[in-house]
Amino acid sequence: MKWMFKEDHSLGKKRAASGCYETRDVIVEKVSGSQIVDIDKRKYLVPSDITVAQFMWIIRKRIQLPSEKAIFLFVDKTVPQSSLTMGQLYDKEKDEDGFLYVAYSGENTFGSTAFSSAQG
Repeated sequence: MKWMFKEDHSLGKKRAASGCYETRDVIVEKVSGSQIVDIDKRKYLVPSDITVAQFMWIIRKRIQLPSEKAIFLFVDKTVPQSSLTMGQLYDKEKDEDGFLYVAYSGENTFGSTAFSSAQG
């Protein structure tokens, strides 16, 4: 997946910003081609102790997704366990620039061509 945030910000600028807070820096972007609503902002400062399921609820609220509609989160082309804390996920999957990149979609695109383009 091509990350717009990576294209818009230099590596040095991202590294400088990523360690400023006691929260985890998470970049959230919609999977290209997904029919789900675009999110209003991409960068989130997420407490380390909330779970992936709680973070998914936050994303659902930000995009005003009705409860009957599905949402899937992806980190490095896989669906993270909903019981993991964001701190655990961050420690395991953070990028070299200090950010955790999370993609979301209304469809389970794991294994599809949506992720075939190289990450930027």
